[in-house]
Amino acid sequence: MSEPTGLKLIAGLGNPGADYSTTRHNAGFWFVDMLADKHQVSFTAQKKFSGDLARIRAPGIDCLLFKPATFMNNSGRAVHAVADYYRIEPARILVVHDEIDLEAGVIRLKQGGGHGGHKGLRDISETLGASEYLRLRIGVSHPGDKTRVLAHVLGRPGSGDTELINQALLRGMEILPFLFSEELDKAMTRLHTQ
Repeated sequence: MSEPTGLKLIAGLGNPGADYSTTRHNAGFWFVDMLADKHQVSFTAQKKFSGDLARIRAPGIDCLLFKPATFMNNSGRAVHAVADYYRIEPARILVVHDEIDLEAGVIRLKQGGGHGGHKGLRDISETLGASEYLRLRIGVSHPGDKTRVLAHVLGRPGSGDTELINQALLRGMEILPFLFSEELDKAMTRLHTQ
């Protein structure tokens, strides 16, 4: 049997603890939790990685799921620890995060680029020393005023936005087979033309 290719690590970003579990900033956690449920795997706390880790194995797939417990702005240390230990190069990492520059219900896939002001992404890029990892950007809408951004991402979406975000997460799940088989163009076409 050939060695699985494609993605090796899916890191969902968020903040640990019950106080944050339903906030917009935890959209990345929601995605990897949904993925773990689908594959019937559980997360276990891993002190050496400063986060919770699970592993999905299926034909052609051997991929780690990770939730840093370092709080959003310090995600890089935890993601780097996992990537370094398992020798995973940045191009085989997918980081899933909330995105205020996209409306709730919109989800986009991107390879590389800047951090766009997202402190979790900035820390990951700085700590990895690379920015060519994949990003799955989950729209949570912009509050309309930059002074309200922090309260917005640390707040809970209303029921309408929650439903839209959940639908976006499901669309994100649908493109993972393309990423596992290294068909990035197909994944982007599928996701961005829905």
